[in-house]
Amino acid sequence: MLPSQEASKIYHDNYMRNSRAIGVLWAIFTICFAIINVVVFIQPYWIGDSMNTPHAGYFGLFHYCVGEGNSNRELRCYGTFSDFSSIPSGAFKAASFFVLMSMVLILSCIACMVLFFFCNTATVYKTCAWMQLLCAVCLVLGCMIFPDGWDAEVIRDMCGEYSGKYTLGNCSVRWAYILAIIGILDALILSFLAFVLGNRQSDFLHEEVKADNKD
Repeated sequence: MLPSQEASKIYHDNYMRNSRAIGVLWAIFTICFAIINVVVFIQPYWIGDSMNTPHAGYFGLFHYCVGEGNSNRELRCYGTFSDFSSIPSGAFKAASFFVLMSMVLILSCIACMVLFFFCNTATVYKTCAWMQLLCAVCLVLGCMIFPDGWDAEVIRDMCGEYSGKYTLGNCSVRWAYILAIIGILDALILSFLAFVLGNRQSDFLHEEVKADNKD
């Protein structure tokens, strides 16, 4: 074997080993992000009560619980995604839709990983990258639209008269909202990494083709 061919083979082996390792990490973090996305969509802890609110309660995208009666521990829950009329605000409905779209996109991205066994690796990476980028856009829209519904009557009853659009009054942001914002950054990083992996695969294939033509 010629020295140039041997060096090319060593480079190929090292490249494939590193590429697979990074690809596996990308896939693992994509699955973790999908779990985060599902949790963010389901859990009703986007905003909630504080020490200054008249009674306990918390709100999610479509499901919420508020205190009733003399005891702060008596919470009555309302709202389901299957019944849009039970969602207290049009902004909450829109935010629910976009976060749902984000969840569908990332789950579809995971399903697309099966295509690694049948299709061109670079194409699959780039397809997943676009899906993750759209997922981040949907999450951004959901997080931006959600505060527009803070002027709903049921929220003002709990958060006080100073609450309104993009103003929480006496209430506070809860962990699910923060997790959704972290999810946006996660989706953007995963999308960028998938684009890089896809482009590197394409470049490597072009180099292989050129080397074969020279031979």
